[in-house]
Amino acid sequence: MSQLVPFLSSDPLPPSRNDRSIVRRLVAALGILVFVFAIVWITQAIRGTLPDDSFTVAPGIQVVVVVESGDSLTAVGEKLVEADVVTSVSAFLAAGELEERAASIGPGVYNLVTGLPPGEAIARMLDPAFRAAPLVLPEGLRLTDTVRLTAEHTGLSEEQLVSALQDGPAIGLPGWALDRPEGFLFPASYDLLPDASATDVWSLMVKRFDIAADEADLVTRARQLGYTPYEVLTVASLVQAEGAPGDFAKVARVAYNRLERGDRLQFDSTVNYALGTSTLLVTEDMLNVDSPYNTYRVTGLPPTPINSPGQEAIEAALNPADGDWLYFVTVDPRTLETRFTASYEEFLVFKAEFQRNYQLMMQGEPAQPGPATETP
Repeated sequence: MSQLVPFLSSDPLPPSRNDRSIVRRLVAALGILVFVFAIVWITQAIRGTLPDDSFTVAPGIQVVVVVESGDSLTAVGEKLVEADVVTSVSAFLAAGELEERAASIGPGVYNLVTGLPPGEAIARMLDPAFRAAPLVLPEGLRLTDTVRLTAEHTGLSEEQLVSALQDGPAIGLPGWALDRPEGFLFPASYDLLPDASATDVWSLMVKRFDIAADEADLVTRARQLGYTPYEVLTVASLVQAEGAPGDFAKVARVAYNRLERGDRLQFDSTVNYALGTSTLLVTEDMLNVDSPYNTYRVTGLPPTPINSPGQEAIEAALNPADGDWLYFVTVDPRTLETRFTASYEEFLVFKAEFQRNYQLMMQGEPAQPGPATETP
């Protein structure tokens, strides 16, 4: 009985232990949830590195997966699932968490097989041996060279490629191109499917040109200059062939100045195009070639662009530099130092300097500076 006396007191009771037990239960439950989540994530990640027995297709079948610019890792996983390379996007992403380089998987055509563990799929996509080499077209490439390089890369015959070029609407040429493809096969890097047709290949290049033309607002700005977009594209091709990038805008100004004066352009690049050559030193005999592309004999622009100009050349043709120049000469063929002038007499001085430096270059000797001149 004496042991019950303390509990019969009228004082407030001490805090119940049950209150603290509820908090403990909540903390314990939260810890269990975190632990379960961690186990699930680790299990998925481990499964991502192991074969998946749930495949309904035979493993090892060769497939091609195309990753496009802007595709997220999730989008890549979805394409792999669609091609039966892996069976789960989540497992692919879990494997990607274990391989930090997975985020660097870029656009391209990947040669893979069905039935791969997600970790192995990632490893192959990071290995250049499983990625098809892109077709790279540099700026200023002539149509004949574009056809040749494309044939070598794709296995399509030059005859097939040339035939497809005859159908402007099929390859997507704009109406103002009038079915003339020269200049519209934009210089860029292209990931091509192995079974792509000639029309597919050209369409891809023309679509890339459309993007460049839209970015430059080619049609509207050409009209603001007082020229058609086709004329501006032709000027851009001359700029691409004649100058170094730092001089593009000046070369464009010379072209427009001469056109607006009614002078012949007299660009060596057009003579080279007419003859199918690429020489720095154009001879008098070459200048006599009977061709609509010989701007030493024909007034105005050549009938088509003479190559596929890049974005910088197109922009220069749309935004020429300010100046009264009528002539320019690349006085040093090794450094591409180019001088501009409105004076014919000064042009002759520059021309003599080029001829001297060209001979020195052919002899393997250093260039010699010409007389000091004041160049605008």
